[in-house]
Amino acid sequence: MNEMPKVIGWREWLALPELNIPAIKAKIDTGARTSALHTTFIEPFGDNGVKKVRFGIQPLQRIDKIELFCEAIVKDERIVTDSGGHKEMRFVIETEVELLNERWPIEITLTTRIGMRFRMLLGRTALTERFFVDVSSSYVGGKKSKKLYS
Repeated sequence: MNEMPKVIGWREWLALPELNIPAIKAKIDTGARTSALHTTFIEPFGDNGVKKVRFGIQPLQRIDKIELFCEAIVKDERIVTDSGGHKEMRFVIETEVELLNERWPIEITLTTRIGMRFRMLLGRTALTERFFVDVSSSYVGGKKSKKLYS
């Protein structure tokens, strides 16, 4: 990449357009290798021989009445170790992420974890050379409105 990396904060609003998620608050977690999306349920299924997964997500913190339902092709299943050292088999999907007017494909693991402060973690492999994380900043890309879900 020839451009200088853009600066982002330790938490940012981003979108997952292919999953029809217009805004989700994410923790930019350079300590996590993989990105993770926290789901309310995960249901694997087959579609003409293609392994897929259906899942629910409540994209806004503390607003349980808004739940989106998504489907994606399963790219892989991997054992992921969380920050507490617990190992879990997770589905991996690939989808586009949009942040600061840039869009690119990333891998995301799906997990159901109650009480997570952030609905998504954007791990270091998703950041590539596009961004520099300023840990003293938040929401460099601006805050999103809950009206996106009305």
